[in-house]
Amino acid sequence: MKRIYIAIVCWMAMASVNAQTKSSQHSPELSEAAPRSVGMSDERLKKISNMLQEEVSKGNIPGAVALIAKDGKIVYHEAFGQADNQASEKMETNSIFRIASQTKAITSTAVMMLWEEGKFQLDDPISKYIPEFEDPQVLAGFKYADTTYTTVPADNEITIRHLLTHTSGLGYGVIDRDERMKMIYHKAGITDLFTTKPITIGESVRKLAELPLHFTPGEQYSYSEGLDVLGYFVEVISGQPYDEFLKEHIFDPLGMEDTWFYLPEDKADRLVTVQHKMNGEWQPYPVTFYDTEYPVKGAKTFFSGGAGLSSTAKDYATFLQMYLNGGELNGVRLLSRTTVRSIMGNQTGALFGGDGQYYGLAFGVVTAEGEASGGMGSEGTFDWGGYFNTQYFADPKEQVIGVLMKQTQEPVDDQTGWKFRQMVGAAIDD
Repeated sequence: MKRIYIAIVCWMAMASVNAQTKSSQHSPELSEAAPRSVGMSDERLKKISNMLQEEVSKGNIPGAVALIAKDGKIVYHEAFGQADNQASEKMETNSIFRIASQTKAITSTAVMMLWEEGKFQLDDPISKYIPEFEDPQVLAGFKYADTTYTTVPADNEITIRHLLTHTSGLGYGVIDRDERMKMIYHKAGITDLFTTKPITIGESVRKLAELPLHFTPGEQYSYSEGLDVLGYFVEVISGQPYDEFLKEHIFDPLGMEDTWFYLPEDKADRLVTVQHKMNGEWQPYPVTFYDTEYPVKGAKTFFSGGAGLSSTAKDYATFLQMYLNGGELNGVRLLSRTTVRSIMGNQTGALFGGDGQYYGLAFGVVTAEGEASGGMGSEGTFDWGGYFNTQYFADPKEQVIGVLMKQTQEPVDDQTGWKFRQMVGAAIDD
């Protein structure tokens, strides 16, 4: 009976979903401008080019695309090195990258767009919408010999807020910090991150719901598959496949034409090869627990809300500019500025671990202490990165965006992330 009720509620919700709206504000789309026109130093931006080119020349990275925007204007957008060294394919500014965990902020945005419509409350238990999550259990004992385990009941249920903030107690399978969880997830057949197999996010999430947690929800911060759960949650609430929801309500309204779970044929040749260093040379990364070609081949049915998207530097900067504008871009409002304020608020207290940041509902956010430490941006700067070595940050005080895209897997001696961010701040000259 409960499943029938939920199906009826979701069907009613589907009929009224119109998550983005026209806005009385009309911030322009990102466009190019001379650095000096918005208070950026040409000479200092050239130092960033020199740094990135030097890292390519040294063999520390195979290639990169870097984009810097200030006051809604792109003042720097350059490509360096190779998209595929073995094939001698040059990196281009419109090259497409697997953005992996940069997907998470987009999923959080989709969730909050539906929250704005009154579809749910953040502290609702997820089991209200995905019943398999009822009565969660916490891992208590584990036998390595046969991977059997015992559990104890969690003190409370997983909420939507827990999933957004990585405090749900869920694990992360093959990249989990606990070897026991890796083994449990593997045995259960959980799909982590990416796949070319004919699996749906709903199938994986429902299996995930039956597994034990690291801890009682809300007690700790632990990076997890919570955003995959929320990708499926968006499907349940909206009645749309997750890829269609994002395209209709986020990507098309913002003009993010190069952001996809699976690339159309006419865009596939722009996908950068994931590379690693072997015998001193950059070579394509082999198939391991996943195939790096998942965006262009295979079943193309797994819409990972935590790690599945591919995009360009400009598309992702467009998404970040919407946030700097308080939820609006080009006359389209995705989020109210009041919602953006909540998203940027400290949701995790001391659980996130300090180091000059806390975690909100979608991003890591720099504290006053982080600003004072240097190199992180102003207080309120928000950021994250991705599994294949992509990084971004956006500074609301300075109205600066920095996006640095690469596609590598370890081992790699790459210092470009912190150097780029530090040097962008140093290029402000107003």
